[in-house]
Amino acid sequence: MSSAVQMDVAVDLRAAFGRCREIARREAKNFYYAFLALPKQKSDAMCAMYAFMRRADDIADDELMAVAERRELMGRWLASFHADAAFDGDDRLVFAAVQATQRRFGIADELLNELVTGTAMDLSAELPAGVERVWANGREFDCYRSVEALDRYCYLVASVVGLVTVRIFGVEGNAADADAVRMGKAFQYTNILRDVREDAERGRVYLPLDVLHAHGSSVEDVVAATRGAAMTGPLQAAMEEMASRAEELYGARRGLLPLLARDSRPAMRVLIRIYHALLLKIRRRKYAVFATRVSVSTVRKLGILLQGLVGSFFGRLG
Repeated sequence: MSSAVQMDVAVDLRAAFGRCREIARREAKNFYYAFLALPKQKSDAMCAMYAFMRRADDIADDELMAVAERRELMGRWLASFHADAAFDGDDRLVFAAVQATQRRFGIADELLNELVTGTAMDLSAELPAGVERVWANGREFDCYRSVEALDRYCYLVASVVGLVTVRIFGVEGNAADADAVRMGKAFQYTNILRDVREDAERGRVYLPLDVLHAHGSSVEDVVAATRGAAMTGPLQAAMEEMASRAEELYGARRGLLPLLARDSRPAMRVLIRIYHALLLKIRRRKYAVFATRVSVSTVRKLGILLQGLVGSFFGRLG
């Protein structure tokens, strides 16, 4: 390959990773703070994977299109990625950055396919296994029957992200995979508790029916709270159970962190601390997530990031 061609390739990849970073900076919120504590090569890789996931989420959630249209678009988009073909807008740049990341860090297509499968579950022509449609307060809602059914969804949309992340962060073999799966579930449970209102407005209830019913609650309680009614005690108890499950899953950090490359541990600590801080804030507010969206303040995130950057500096020295 001539030096001129090599230069063109390098420029293209710089532009591709640069665009992914812009997307991550604008959209990633909690994740982007962790990316800043990584060495640049790994930070670029995480931005690329985030941009890919963001695009899949945007297709799945675009309510300006019918579900069948979104399903068809998702299929064409993923096929274009695998065919190494340009698709639309930023996709050419995102695809190039993701494929470079896959080569550099050994990320299999299977993981990305699983991620898209999870993102597209709500677009299926048939209800996914473990999901049933419940009529409540004059509307239909797609609900997971059990914690086990919900965990399959969490694996696809969050634990797979954890598996990709540990490959970029650096670990020998698959020693960290089980803990990465657990951390992904912890993050997704936290998202579910934060987003109960927004999900219900889209016709989805991710609090499992078996947990709701065990506490004497129901989808009707969720919908009523979403529409401004006072949250019932049974609904609060059901949410507390899910928070307790999430808290237990966060314990996976103790096994996960020592397995990661030293220069990546501060970034993982930043990510875990931000998400765990969100869970703790939700619990302190006694699950008052229906009137306003609960979030970790920018000041708090910056404080966590500063700790991470100091740890990153000394980690690289070590």
